[in-house]
Amino acid sequence: MDILFLLIPLSVVLVFVIGAVFWLALKGGQFDDLEGPGLSIVLDDDNPQQDSPGSGTEPGADTAGTIRDTKD
Repeated sequence: MDILFLLIPLSVVLVFVIGAVFWLALKGGQFDDLEGPGLSIVLDDDNPQQDSPGSGTEPGADTAGTIRDTKD
């Protein structure tokens, strides 16, 4: 019986904490667009973007964008 004096107030506090977190999520825009992320998978762009010339992504380019010698 004594445990009820601990569990009932603890559960009430937990309900208020969960309600506050949910309210903050609502005000923060968490639930504004529910369909967009699901549709982004279906409407995925199948054409990859072309790299611009000199972007450092050609074969043999290191991370600094300079071309290193690939011949051994």
